[in-house]
Amino acid sequence: MIYVADSAKKQIAEIRRREGYGDDYFVRVWVTSGGCSGLTYQLEFSNEPKPDDQPFEDNDIRVVTDMRSVLYLFNTTLEFSGGLEGKGFHFNNPNASRTCACGESFSV
Repeated sequence: MIYVADSAKKQIAEIRRREGYGDDYFVRVWVTSGGCSGLTYQLEFSNEPKPDDQPFEDNDIRVVTDMRSVLYLFNTTLEFSGGLEGKGFHFNNPNASRTCACGESFSV
C-alpha cells in the first residue's frame, strides 16, 4: 500500500485544478537508480495506464507504481511540505535505511 497524507491530497487537488487534469488522471510514482544514496523517487500525473501498473487508492487519491518500485515503496506515505525547509512532495518511507540530506534519494 502507498498512503497519501492530507497535505499531499490538498496539493494534488490544487495541481489538478490548475492544470485542468480530469478525474481520469492519477499519480504515478516510481523508483529509479541515482542520487547520492543510490535510489531516487519519481512522481508525475498521468492518465495512461501501463500493463505492469500496481494501483492503490488512499484518501480518495489514485496512485500507481510499477512492480519493481512497489517493493521499495510498500507502506510509504506521500506527503507535501510548503514550509521553509523545502517545498514539494516527499516520501516518508519506512523501508529506507539511509537517506540523503535533501531527502530525494535513499537506500534500503
